[in-house]
Amino acid sequence: MSRCQACGACCASFRVDFSIDETASAGGCVPDGLWVPLTGTLARLCGTDHAQPRCAALYGQVGQRATCGIYEWRPGPCREFEEGSEACAQARRRHGLPPLGDGL
Repeated sequence: MSRCQACGACCASFRVDFSIDETASAGGCVPDGLWVPLTGTLARLCGTDHAQPRCAALYGQVGQRATCGIYEWRPGPCREFEEGSEACAQARRRHGLPPLGDGL
């Protein structure tokens, strides 16, 4: 398991919009019930549009023991998010966590 799969800071920091084509009802993988439609072409993961975002698929406590309930079926933006990137560091800071370093 990567460090990314145990942290969860990004899952509780950002809005996640993706193509409606990635949803299960459109033939994709993102389970129905975990997204809401935005437009005819865009969907958003439930919970990520709150003032304090937290994806509905995130289980556990951020930074300690967090896991994605749909990791294998997560949408493109989640797949493209880079562990250790500046966005990762920003998300971790929001939750009082240090950026990922070589020793973490």
